[in-house]
Amino acid sequence: QVQLVESGGGYVQPGGSLRLSCVASGFMFGYSVMSWYRQAPGKERELVANINTAGGMTNYADSVKGRFTISRVNAKNTVYLQMNSLKPEDTAVYYCQATILSRDFWGQGTQVTVSS
Repeated sequence: QVQLVESGGGYVQPGGSLRLSCVASGFMFGYSVMSWYRQAPGKERELVANINTAGGMTNYADSVKGRFTISRVNAKNTVYLQMNSLKPEDTAVYYCQATILSRDFWGQGTQVTVSS
């Protein structure tokens, strides 16, 4: 059974930082591209970042380049999203995602709120 469990969200002031974690189980994590998505109220879910299996290649949405960093530790079945210089427009529910045998799997999401 595939499980993706996010943690690390919360409330932070503009300019602050948070680190999200996603612990995966039920599949061969080291063979899967992993992604972070987010969905703000009234908006569609959007890709934030993804990372290849070995962690050497990453891709970011233009809106987060230079502020967010995705990384993974395959030995821990965990993918991270370090978020710095947070802005109010980063407020959203953040989801961990994996595509396995052409099926998309999602975590339950973790809320990030950036506000003064």
